Amino acid sequence: MDTALVELFLDSFWKILLPGLTVTIPLTAIAFSLALVIAVVTALVQYAQVPVLKDIARLYIWATRGTPLLVQLFIVFYGLPHAGVLINPFVAAVIVFSINEGAYCAETMRAALESVPRGQLEAGLTSGMTWLQTIRRIVLPQAFRTAFPTLGNSLIAMVKDTSLAANITVTEMFMTTQRIVARTYEPLLLYVEVGLIYLLFCTVLTRVQSWGEERLRTYARR
Repeated sequence: MDTALVELFLDSFWKILLPGLTVTIPLTAIAFSLALVIAVVTALVQYAQVPVLKDIARLYIWATRGTPLLVQLFIVFYGLPHAGVLINPFVAAVIVFSINEGAYCAETMRAALESVPRGQLEAGLTSGMTWLQTIRRIVLPQAFRTAFPTLGNSLIAMVKDTSLAANITVTEMFMTTQRIVARTYEPLLLYVEVGLIYLLFCTVLTRVQSWGEERLRTYARR
């Protein structure tokens, strides 16, 4: 490889990695945390068969999963200002990613909740606990163990999806790379480099996921 290209690779590595650590990772962490809250609430509404709310939950899941994430980003960031609603790019990205991922995780949590035998819910209620106490202490812990691998995959996918935030001017890794490419005219080298950094982040998360799954298996055998 040409010496100039090697120097460009090394110099741009930190310029790309820094927004990855300060924007991409925080964006993923905040959005996924909110998505889990949305997912649990939406799944519980369906699990409990709450009238009206169950239909609203199904409508939310249907509409969110049926439209592209990029379109949702454009609606919130570029469309809402026409209705008088101005949103900071990072905040807009957090809102859209959390709502989008919440719909997918809601289905994961719903399936996990339904995998827990109903007898355990009935046993908790019989022992004197309220419905919410039984869900929190007995049903949800088991459901989360079942859903953990799928939720882990969703988190890894979200790290990669954050590159779409560049389309609404969020200065994350991909936008930073685009700016360097525009200045240096070396798209192949730099796009491969940012791909390797995404791969690095996802590899770390995959290892953490494997560790978590092993811990959960050990806990379940006790």
